[in-house]
Amino acid sequence: MDLSLTEAERDLVELCRDFAQKEIAPRAPLAWEEARCPTDLLREMGELGLLGMLIPEEWGGIGMTTVGFVAAMEQIGRADQSVAAAWQAHVTIGSLPLYLFGTDDQRERWLRPLAEGRALGAFGLTEPDAGSDARGIRTRAERTDGGWLINGRKTFISNAGTDMSFGVTLLARTGGDGDGGPPRYGSFVVEKGTPGFTMGPKMRGIGWRGLDTRELWFDDVWVPDDHLVGDPEMGLGQFLRTLEMGRISIAALSLSLTQAVLDLATAYAKDRVQFGQPISQFQAVQFKLADIATELEAARWLTYRAAWLRDTGQPFQKEAAMAKLKASRVAAWAASEAVQVHGGVGYMLDSPVARFYCDSKVLEIGEGTNEIQHLVIARALGC
Repeated sequence: MDLSLTEAERDLVELCRDFAQKEIAPRAPLAWEEARCPTDLLREMGELGLLGMLIPEEWGGIGMTTVGFVAAMEQIGRADQSVAAAWQAHVTIGSLPLYLFGTDDQRERWLRPLAEGRALGAFGLTEPDAGSDARGIRTRAERTDGGWLINGRKTFISNAGTDMSFGVTLLARTGGDGDGGPPRYGSFVVEKGTPGFTMGPKMRGIGWRGLDTRELWFDDVWVPDDHLVGDPEMGLGQFLRTLEMGRISIAALSLSLTQAVLDLATAYAKDRVQFGQPISQFQAVQFKLADIATELEAARWLTYRAAWLRDTGQPFQKEAAMAKLKASRVAAWAASEAVQVHGGVGYMLDSPVARFYCDSKVLEIGEGTNEIQHLVIARALGC
């Protein structure tokens, strides 16, 4: 593998590091405490060109490689997971469906503002009765004269309700069941302000408190034909293809969290004195830190390999699932170990390590639960 970054990509990663340390790290904890999405930070990232990382320059992005994006995510996520989660959702599932399957007119109308950082993207898949079972969605889009009538409900949708959100691209049933055929699905853009499109209040989670996540309702929402993205019967396959990149992104987010808690635990262990010496001198603590560092490096190589496979045009579905599975498990475990190193200080919510601990669990759930990753890998093995 050649994981070398171009000079421009190295400069962008350095830009992300500086912005994360100087702007995100000091300001995001308050947004986490207030359970508020810091769109001021996201707008500033947009002004720096960071909201169009995976989109070519032709459509307003910067055309970074997947490897470069993973390297950048490691910097952003070490400062704050909520900001990084909003960013990665925008860059991947919020933008890529329009780039991969949209028409040029759709790219100019919706993708360009997303890539240039003037709007925030979201994708609506999950429903109250359809999470891991994506084929079980009930939201329906029925063809009418010149357009589609959409009815249904989505939940746990990120980035749709902020003051810079453009709306949502959603997945809906377009056929099957009643006509005796297999279910068919299409993706549709529903802009904010469309009659019948409403959303609930920001949902409260144990982590990612700075991420805007809501329920969305669609009651006789009419959109014209030019709001259909891609094939009206192949929308699920389109989304699953996009989700493969999303899994690499969550793996990268997991790496950033693991590195953050390792840094925090190591620094604390060197400063905390018990029994007359820093606790970093005790073998029990040393072994915890050594294990975290080792597991982090293993997860990092899995993630970068999946990214490299995508960049080189090779199949990467299995490797993306492996990276997401491994990296998210490592992050959740490492966060728990880092809290243990901190002891009672780490259990208090005003400590940075506690915030990362709360954020870590969702990494094993988002972009396909780890149980789904097991299924993807097992099927790739021929099971």
